[in-house]
Amino acid sequence: MKKGFLIVLLSVLLSGLTAFAIVKSAAPAQNDTTGQAVYPSGGQTVRTVNLSLSDYPDFTYAAENAVEAVVYVKVTIKPQQQREQQHIDPFFRFFFGDEGYNYGNRERQGSGSGVIIRPDGYIVTNNHVVSGATTIEVTLNNNKTYEATVIGTDPVTDVALIKIDATDLPVLQFADSDKLRLGEWVLAIGSPLGEELRSTITAGIVSAKGRSMPSNSREFKIESFIQTDAAVNPGNSGGALVNKQGELVGINTAIISTTGSFTGYSFAVPSNIVRKVVSDLIDFGSVKRAMLGITGGTVNEEIAKKMKLSIPEGVYVSETVKGGAADKAGIKAEDIITNIDGTKIATMPELQAKVNSFHPGDQATVRIVRDGKTQDLSVTFQDGNIENGTVASDGTVAFYGAQLKAVENGVLIVSAGNGKLAQAGGEDGFVIRFVNDQRVSKPQDVIDIAKKSKRSIFIEGTTANGRLGYFGFGKD
Repeated sequence: MKKGFLIVLLSVLLSGLTAFAIVKSAAPAQNDTTGQAVYPSGGQTVRTVNLSLSDYPDFTYAAENAVEAVVYVKVTIKPQQQREQQHIDPFFRFFFGDEGYNYGNRERQGSGSGVIIRPDGYIVTNNHVVSGATTIEVTLNNNKTYEATVIGTDPVTDVALIKIDATDLPVLQFADSDKLRLGEWVLAIGSPLGEELRSTITAGIVSAKGRSMPSNSREFKIESFIQTDAAVNPGNSGGALVNKQGELVGINTAIISTTGSFTGYSFAVPSNIVRKVVSDLIDFGSVKRAMLGITGGTVNEEIAKKMKLSIPEGVYVSETVKGGAADKAGIKAEDIITNIDGTKIATMPELQAKVNSFHPGDQATVRIVRDGKTQDLSVTFQDGNIENGTVASDGTVAFYGAQLKAVENGVLIVSAGNGKLAQAGGEDGFVIRFVNDQRVSKPQDVIDIAKKSKRSIFIEGTTANGRLGYFGFGKD
């Protein structure tokens, strides 16, 4: 019995000595005043590592300053708005959680975060945080509480702007998110999981840029997210993503998770997109969105081989909108867009984000590859928010991003564009015969019936190959 005890005791002692030896051998043999550690191997120096304090990330300045400009946002939604929200906004339930998601007739409360961008009370947050809210309450880091009003929202980028009646507030300055580098340190600041964890700060690195979110929705979105591994949870939505200088590089928006909680992937709307959206909301009351007028996708290996590209990067143009900005600039089908105004374009989300930074009427230089040769073309962007009923120079009439004209048996979709009609399933060559069960013979019929509709627009007709077809979409 004693022998067995001794064997076990010796094993434990030997294990401890081994562990100590491993730690000891991994420790620096010397550490000089310059901060260089020398690692020995067999009595010889194999490498030196600079351990200067300046090489360690120091987030104290960024954290202590940025946290003052991040707020807690509490919203209340009445039952009628709640039922509508359940139907149209799948993000909402995820971010506010099942516990607060009441399917009954009581009011529901949810929470998120926001970032003060102007000392006179302008705060940026996510559209899905405030969408449908009847009351919005903002609590600053100093515990002062204010009622907020919505200045404007942009569901396409999931950005919203709210305002409180206050002055001399701490603010976060916008940084140029295009200059973010992979591996760069960032901080996420917000109120994960509710008020109890208000003003929480987590750190991570930029894991990827230009990400889009997997979705079954056909609704048009502009997504070119910054992906990080900074811990973000429900309640962080609308909070700040800042760099080491304490500047705003993004608005935390989403996570991908199988559990409903952070599993290593968080996503933020880049500050360059946010800055343009909120500027438009302040100046115009709505977002002035530029349109290039193409359909296509990110170049894959198959396209790269077909087009004789050295690497599969850029955006492949499958079609241009007739009379659109790209068409007028000379961009053609099968061109590859690789650069816009000096910014490299590797993916479709990157192209959407770059185009979104312009206003209608702005000019830019678009670099394309055609037949193996590089060309620079001057593009004047068009208005992506063309009002229904606007008549183009070719006689076509605008309708939810599409161009219509009268034909013998109905109304032809000359170009579906990339607006709400196209997202709902409208295609070039589709002939509209009925709108909300009413017969149409000219574009104005379509517009008049749609205008009278209080909720949805249901369209029936024939496809370009003569088959019966239908699709529908919400009016607003």
